[in-house]
Amino acid sequence: MSAPPLALYVHLPWCVRKCPYCDFNSHVHKGALPEAEYVAALLADLEADAPSVAGRSVETVFFGGGTPSLFTAESLASFLQGVRARVPLAAGAEITLEANPGTIEHGRFDGYRAAGVNRVSLGAQSFGARQLELLGRIHAAADTGRAVGELAVAGLANFNLDLMYALPEQTLEGALADVETALAFTPPHLSHYQLTLEPGTVFHARPPSLPDEDLAERIQQQTQERLAAAGLRRYEVSAWARPGAECRHNLNYWRFGDYLGIGAGAHGKLTAPDGAAIVRTEKAKQPREYLARAARGEALGTRQPVPAAARPFEFLLNALRLTEGFAAADFEARTALPISVVRPQMAQAQARGLLEAGGAGWRPTELGFRFLNDLQALFLPGKAPAGNP
Repeated sequence: MSAPPLALYVHLPWCVRKCPYCDFNSHVHKGALPEAEYVAALLADLEADAPSVAGRSVETVFFGGGTPSLFTAESLASFLQGVRARVPLAAGAEITLEANPGTIEHGRFDGYRAAGVNRVSLGAQSFGARQLELLGRIHAAADTGRAVGELAVAGLANFNLDLMYALPEQTLEGALADVETALAFTPPHLSHYQLTLEPGTVFHARPPSLPDEDLAERIQQQTQERLAAAGLRRYEVSAWARPGAECRHNLNYWRFGDYLGIGAGAHGKLTAPDGAAIVRTEKAKQPREYLARAARGEALGTRQPVPAAARPFEFLLNALRLTEGFAAADFEARTALPISVVRPQMAQAQARGLLEAGGAGWRPTELGFRFLNDLQALFLPGKAPAGNP
């Protein structure tokens, strides 16, 4: 059995200010970042995980955060050089950097490109001044435009704009204006997702005034119609791209591929060479603890096997986000289980109009995408199909 494609996720946990909606492992840092120390810890982390992927090449690298663009190009270049010394990096590997438009200095993207970055994801979120203020963003709409211009000068044509909708005090007109402004930059890729109030965030504790359910649905429908009319294809529930510009790194997640996860709080998934065992890895969450463990030469995280009973849900939690859906052969190759283990749930999903046969397998219907959580929940471990769908 051939191993799944392999990716590398690198978590750079620091940011200038924690946004009230953010539930990521991000930490405000004042003063100079411990970049050299952190790069050394990342490489020690990678070296410890490298034997688990011996003989395999890394197809994509993704710097996430936090705000990775707080790190200098020199630090990223040093890190990527260290990666190549420890694991093979595939020719033409996609190397993505998340960037906050408010942290980009003139000429900085030139340095990132020279370091090896060939794709950038800009956290625009909105172009409305009031919405950016309510979201706690440190940038203005003009900063996003300036950052896109800097990308063009640096020759980084492959970029994504992150855009949220159903924001505090947002109207339908405001949401459509956000999409129009984003499209004016002709992004090859656009992430378009609804703001959710996640537990543990400021917004969850003190909810802002959000559009009601009916307005949020109208915003979603009309903005997505506009994205499609502009030539962007929806290939994942919240991801749109021009042909060939799909994010390869994220596609690997959604297709249940493997990934090394290094850095404070990073998660990984690795499949044994025979495909019979899958392990989840998790690294120490607090940057201070992560750095201290690395300095002492201690283990930086834990490894936990994924039980066979949990694999169908984990696979489908990801695969059902894709418009292409999944094929039986992919399910069986990635989970080492027969497709028959989920046939009853698939039949129930089809009966409820949430899943349909298409292409080489099955994919969510439009109704399935609208009620994706309900569709995914059908495959929870121990979930027995109801007598009547």
